[in-house]
Amino acid sequence: MALGFRTASVRQLWKFLVRAGRLAQGHGRKLGPLLEAALYVGDLSAAEEFYHGVLGLEVVSRMEDRGISFRCGAMVLLLFDPARTRIATDEAELENWREHLRTRGVAIEAEVGWSHGLRSIYFRDPAGNVVELAPPGLWSAARKS
Repeated sequence: MALGFRTASVRQLWKFLVRAGRLAQGHGRKLGPLLEAALYVGDLSAAEEFYHGVLGLEVVSRMEDRGISFRCGAMVLLLFDPARTRIATDEAELENWREHLRTRGVAIEAEVGWSHGLRSIYFRDPAGNVVELAPPGLWSAARKS
């Protein structure tokens, strides 16, 4: 079963993350571990059958016809169209990141205040993939609420 992975987008995302990490170290901003991984899939139903039905991953949420999230150990696996990733940063750092992205010409597309009080910001990398900066405890806080 073909899930429609976009290898070129994964390579572009990796290059972006490496550059972002270098920028963060050089400008006094800190990034933490990946909170989630996102994959592009052409058929959400087939992907759910595979990741939930075959691999047994717990479904965390379904986002209408846009995506599905699964618990995968301490991380969350998201299946989306288009590709997306979440990078951990302390919530106190979000204002620094917002200003840095603005000065670098990167538009913040959205800022979300989650029901458990944490916030995250969304923007796009040069390939058009959605990147989210979020506090490290976002998914664990969501499980507790």
